[in-house]
Amino acid sequence: MNVEADGDAAGVAKRPSGSERISRAAYELFTRHGVRDVGVDAVVDRAGTAKMTLYRNFPSKDDLILDYLARREKLWTEQWLMHESSQRGARPQDQLLAVFDLFGEWFARSDFEGCVFLTTMVEINDPDTPVFRAAVKHLGRIRAYLRELATAAGVADPALLARQWHILMKGSIMAAQEGDRDAASAARAVGVLLLQTEGIDVEPAVGG
Repeated sequence: MNVEADGDAAGVAKRPSGSERISRAAYELFTRHGVRDVGVDAVVDRAGTAKMTLYRNFPSKDDLILDYLARREKLWTEQWLMHESSQRGARPQDQLLAVFDLFGEWFARSDFEGCVFLTTMVEINDPDTPVFRAAVKHLGRIRAYLRELATAAGVADPALLARQWHILMKGSIMAAQEGDRDAASAARAVGVLLLQTEGIDVEPAVGG
C-alpha cells in the first residue's frame, strides 16, 4: 500500500521531515524484506538521512518496527481492507465476502507481499516482546472489524464467526504465498457456507 507524498495547504509538494522519510523507508524495506534482515543502515541509506536523525526519532530498531506496524495498520487495514470492503457491498454479509474479492486482486499483484503482521510474529518469535505483542494487537483490530460486520449481519455468535473468518483470511494469504493465487475464491466459498449456515442470504461470486 503506497504512501502518498505530503503536500502543503496549497497542494504544492513539500519535502517530508527526516522522521517521515525514515518511516517511509522502513515501511518499504520491512515490507519487502522482513524486519529481521533489514538493518538501520539500510533504512538510513534509503531515507537519505543521517543515522543520528533515525535514533533521535526511533531510539531503537524495535521502535522503528512498532512505527512500521502502526503505519501498516493505517495503510493496509484501515485505508485498504476496511474502506474498500465497506464500499463493495451494501449489506454487512456482502462486505465480509468482499474481503476475499479484494484478496483475489491482491494475490494477483506482482508485488503481493503477504501479511506483515504474521511474518513479523514469525521473525520475532517471542510473545514477551513489544513487537510481537503489537503484531498480535494489530491482528486483533482486523478481527474486531470482522466482528462488527458479523454482528450487523445478524450472526448468532459474532466473535466466533470473526475468528473463523480471520482464519480463512490468514490461511488464504499463506496459500497464496505458496503459489495458489486462487486461494481467495476458495476461502470465499467456505465463507458463503458459514453465512448460509447462519441462515444469512448471500450473493454468489461473480461468475459463480
